[in-house]
Amino acid sequence: MTTFGVEEEFMFLDPETLRPVDVGTHVHESMAAEAEWSPIVNHEYLASQVEHTSAVFTTLTEASAALDRFRREVAERAGNLDVIAASVGMPFQAPVYPTITEDDRYERVVSDYRQIIADHQINGLHMHVGIADRDAGVRALNRVRLWMPLLQAMCGNSPFWRGVDTGFESWRGIVVRRWAVSGCPPVFVDAADYERRLRNVVGVGGTFDTGMVMWNVRLSEHVPTLEVRVCDAQLTTDDTLLLVALVRGLVTTAIAEAADATPNVAPELLDNALWQSARDGLRGRQLDPISGSMTEARTALDVLQAYIADQLEAEGDREFVTAGIARLLHDGTGAHRQRAAMHAGGLPGLARLLRESVTAPV
Repeated sequence: MTTFGVEEEFMFLDPETLRPVDVGTHVHESMAAEAEWSPIVNHEYLASQVEHTSAVFTTLTEASAALDRFRREVAERAGNLDVIAASVGMPFQAPVYPTITEDDRYERVVSDYRQIIADHQINGLHMHVGIADRDAGVRALNRVRLWMPLLQAMCGNSPFWRGVDTGFESWRGIVVRRWAVSGCPPVFVDAADYERRLRNVVGVGGTFDTGMVMWNVRLSEHVPTLEVRVCDAQLTTDDTLLLVALVRGLVTTAIAEAADATPNVAPELLDNALWQSARDGLRGRQLDPISGSMTEARTALDVLQAYIADQLEAEGDREFVTAGIARLLHDGTGAHRQRAAMHAGGLPGLARLLRESVTAPV
């Protein structure tokens, strides 16, 4: 079975204002002092964040147990500090300028990106799928990149910013476009072409190393994986694992395909579809990479499931994905659920959703 790993970012929020609270360093240090958590907990860019860098998994069942366990631990520690551990793409309310975790690299980011940092208060879900080598990774990347708009539509979980409904499903998806190198990567000939072009941009603008190349799908520089970075942090473990199963299916399907099987989608259409997905989510029309045209979201989801059906079956993920997509279409994205909670119960209702969803399905 193809291995995978997950990086989930959590933000600590004041339960009354839903504004970030800078307790991330405290939570990280206290968890890192314990053998169970030390290998998988990390500090993050913002002082209000902590990150779960998971172990390597082969099944969704073992991943579910591990992700749930980490979420419960973080939520308990947050509760002890009278804050909420929220798994959202961006907080409802935010300071004019965030507190940055003390770190030489983070200080370099602040120096290079300047006022952009004021709005860069985001939480992401990064998914890693194991690859045999970097040539195989590039073959997969060239195909998987075409599905980023649909994944963006499914993952929207940041509708609010500075106390205002942005009208977008993923405001985070718009904010990250300000980064020096972002969006869908180009098509590469092979791994050597990838390496050459990746390093050509280092030293230009704010790209001071390869880690600052923020393509929403890229080869990891640290582990033998293809990394998908387009998604907002998700409300629940099941929300996360649905996206993980789809990404693993996409990567394994792409690697198994013939070399000339990559559909030809114009880069301007791909980029525009990504922007539209951040705005409309599954409410709008979506790019079908197989036909290269825009279609209804439900149709695009059907096309996706058909495209990766064999690999979902091989990994034992088919039933989970079928049920997960049905749930997503019924309950809506995280953004939809956040808006519904806000409409029904105001800030207390939204706070309750964020507090409860981090440890259990909604």
